[in-house]
Amino acid sequence: MSRDASGKDPEQARPEDATALTELARRAYERFIPIMNAVPLPMTADYAALIGSADVWVMRSAAGIGASLVLVPQGDHLLIESIAVDPDRQGEGLGREMLHWALKRAREQGFNELRLYTNVLMHENRAWYKRAGWTELHEEQRGDKRIVHFAYRFQPVAQ
Repeated sequence: MSRDASGKDPEQARPEDATALTELARRAYERFIPIMNAVPLPMTADYAALIGSADVWVMRSAAGIGASLVLVPQGDHLLIESIAVDPDRQGEGLGREMLHWALKRAREQGFNELRLYTNVLMHENRAWYKRAGWTELHEEQRGDKRIVHFAYRFQPVAQ
């Protein structure tokens, strides 16, 4: 499995990371508010609750948390509930590292599919996921937001 520039794997988030995760989500997603004319869901998440109930991972450095990943098992697949990269760290490959980590976690849990969703108006994100090998499945109206579902299917690890 590939690693970030520091050579470290992501670490499981700790309860004391909740405030930093909330701030990271705000910084990573606030630029989409005028595009969507709505607040992105990761900005309203209760990270303290997610740390207790989901599989939450962070990439740490001396400067703090540079990226986060929230994974939630969903029966036949592992859902990426959110992925955030600090705007000051974008372009360093942290987002791709978190996608690789999600794939590793999915395989460890016996899944052969990852899924995620994003707002249809987040064109940069949609293009990024497609470049990373994800397939758009369908669009859905969810409250005041129109989202697009993606899937990444892979071969399970031979036992």
